[in-house]
Amino acid sequence: MSQKTGVPIPPDLTARYSRSSAGRAWLASLPGLVNGRLEHWNLEAELAPGELPWNGHGGVVIPVQRLDGSPAALKIAFPHDEARVERHALELWGGCGAVRLLESDAGTCAMLLERLEAGSSLQTVPMDDAVTVWGGLMRQLSLLPDDRPQWQEFDHIAGRAEQWSDDLPADWEQLGRPFPRWLLEAALEVCQTRGAVGRRSGRDALVHTDFHFLNILARPGTGKTGIIGSIVEPDVQIAGALPDGRAFAAIDPQPMIGEPEFAVAPLLWNRIADLPRSAPEAGLRRRCRDFSSAAGLDAEVARQWGIAREVENALSYASRPYHQGDFARSLWVASTLAGRTLDGLPAAHSLPEPGEENSAG
Repeated sequence: MSQKTGVPIPPDLTARYSRSSAGRAWLASLPGLVNGRLEHWNLEAELAPGELPWNGHGGVVIPVQRLDGSPAALKIAFPHDEARVERHALELWGGCGAVRLLESDAGTCAMLLERLEAGSSLQTVPMDDAVTVWGGLMRQLSLLPDDRPQWQEFDHIAGRAEQWSDDLPADWEQLGRPFPRWLLEAALEVCQTRGAVGRRSGRDALVHTDFHFLNILARPGTGKTGIIGSIVEPDVQIAGALPDGRAFAAIDPQPMIGEPEFAVAPLLWNRIADLPRSAPEAGLRRRCRDFSSAAGLDAEVARQWGIAREVENALSYASRPYHQGDFARSLWVASTLAGRTLDGLPAAHSLPEPGEENSAG
């Protein structure tokens, strides 16, 4: 039943991975990888003529039909550390709060997943409802370690913090001290404190480290006219669902082990335009508290991790001229969370959303 015709590769994926020899080699192999998985798993690609598959930053996702006629999604990722461990996290979650894994192939970084609604994410859900959905999903995803072998595959967040303690000052110097020293020191204090606490903490959990609005998609057949809406009483709230019964699931987890508060930061550098125009700084800190509270997390720890993560992001953007809007956004978020919003930055509502800037340079 396999699809024999070529599946088109999205242009932005081609542009991104054409910059390195490894990326070009992967792009050249991608048509064969796709057709190989379609054949091996007895899948039929469901793309209209001229329709492009969905893609994220690191891979391509193709809507497919299984041999029994059921819908699914074939994901093939560029082979990197985060992609290699994604299947292990999805196996541990078992479809509870996250997209369900149906098949996987480690050699090709390929996964067959339940098909979610790619065009229906938490990005456009009103923020008060998004808080409820995110909090419910976060509680489901925050598994505690057990004796299953998949747990051995993940890096520890405390270890990442210890690495940043060495890397951030070196990068800051090498890049010509692109922002004030006090902000670097604020991030280093977080790394040193949370790294040490994390190493001796009993609060380790499985953490979706890229848990922002666009990585939370609706499950088909749920809502007022769908499956969940038809069986749930009107006053019953399902974890990870809207009041109308529309349910959501997480994708692209970039999983690690450690303090679950690490997961809050991506919510703070996305949807900045939704912050109140009169006081966006206070609104950002309130958002951190609201989402933390909804998930039963410590808002102060989440704030600290937000500083460290955005300083690290800022340094990664500083050397790339075509990411100066992203650089400014990271500095605005990090310094605002630290309580001293840097002067000279664009107004909050002028900052780009992640991915908006031209990254083809």
